[in-house]
Amino acid sequence: MREAGELAPGEGSLHAATWKRLVPAHRQTRRRRFVWHRQPLRMMALQLLLQLALLGLGTTRPLVRGRSFGAPAVAWPSFFDLNSPLGVHETTQIPSNWSAPLRVDVKVFVTNVFNVDILRYTVSSMLLLRLSWLDTRLAWNASVHPRRALTLSWDSLWTPELTIQEALWVDWQDQTPQAQVDQDGRVELYLALTTETNCDFELLHFPRDLSNCTLSFYALSNTVMELEFQAHVVNEIVSVKREYVVRDLKTQVPPQQLVPCFQVKLHLQNTALKAILALLVPGEALLLADMCGGLLPLQAPERMAYKVTLLLGYLVFHSSLVQVLPSSSSCNPLLIHYFTIQLLLLFVSTMETVLLAGLLARDHLRAKRSPGPAPRGEQQAREEAGLNPEEAPGGAGSRRSWAEAADHTFFLLYVAGVVCSQFIFIGLWMWATCKSDPAPGEAVPHGGQPRP
Repeated sequence: MREAGELAPGEGSLHAATWKRLVPAHRQTRRRRFVWHRQPLRMMALQLLLQLALLGLGTTRPLVRGRSFGAPAVAWPSFFDLNSPLGVHETTQIPSNWSAPLRVDVKVFVTNVFNVDILRYTVSSMLLLRLSWLDTRLAWNASVHPRRALTLSWDSLWTPELTIQEALWVDWQDQTPQAQVDQDGRVELYLALTTETNCDFELLHFPRDLSNCTLSFYALSNTVMELEFQAHVVNEIVSVKREYVVRDLKTQVPPQQLVPCFQVKLHLQNTALKAILALLVPGEALLLADMCGGLLPLQAPERMAYKVTLLLGYLVFHSSLVQVLPSSSSCNPLLIHYFTIQLLLLFVSTMETVLLAGLLARDHLRAKRSPGPAPRGEQQAREEAGLNPEEAPGGAGSRRSWAEAADHTFFLLYVAGVVCSQFIFIGLWMWATCKSDPAPGEAVPHGGQPRP
């Protein structure tokens, strides 16, 4: 008897042989079924790709104008898809204008000029720049896409990077400006800024000075073979209630530059009202008061106190004047020399009063220390002769009259000197000129050896 599960002799080998024949056949059947199931998936994928390809060919993209007059260029994808890294990279490169440099039209609107500091030689201004250039890569077919203009971010296309050479600081009011692009590829970009720049003021005729301040805009990332500027300037200042007034504006493109550049020149004029009231009026008043002090009697003690007070007051005024007026290596204001001469005149006038008053005081002390008065008979004889004891020859009266005569003569000469100094100063003010020393970069260009 065989138990359950046991095989008869030879039955195991038979089942094993049968299993070896059936297993490969079963695997082949499954493989055929798997391949049969994958074929519809491949067909569906191919049909989907074909439909997408036909859809892409049927979709009409905007025509991009190329760099040649023949076939249109397709160097970069449509600007409607600026999220593409390839499109952003190509549009941020400077547009090619074949052998000629790309021309950028710049219109500078000067809206305000304020905080003119002659002590620091700085001027602050507010400007609005309108930049315009042609980028044919951004053009499109208006018949297919009827939009006249588009607004693009400045970082998605090429824009000139401007740097102001004389600027101490620049505050760009819009950190993410937007550019307007029309259907021909013309780009317009507006930039508003506030800047503080260095200015070489011509202060020889201060406070009626005229100065030219220059703002030089450089595109340091390009060369003159790639880029050129065509600049214009417009005066948009509407307020004149300021100390310095802009009389004229000019633009120029300096020649022989390695980097594209354009300059804006501000012609500033000082209204001089503040300086006249603060400087000229007090100085002239002190000089006139000193001349009037010469009318006081020489022997009066108030005259010396008056003169010394004026001199001390003018010293204080002159010390504050030095802090108000600017100084430079060349062509200092004429007012510095003028007020210095006034200080010397006051000093000479005070010294004259001190010397003559000192001589009179010394003679008076000597008269007191001299022997007693003359005998009574001699004194009566002088009185009968009609002579005053103080006016006797060799006495104190003669010295006093001599001192008063010298003081009167000095007073006339002093008044004449003051009047002549005023006329000389007016003549220098009208006709004097000063040529400033050359700048270190112009005198010794590019760090060369100093000139002999």
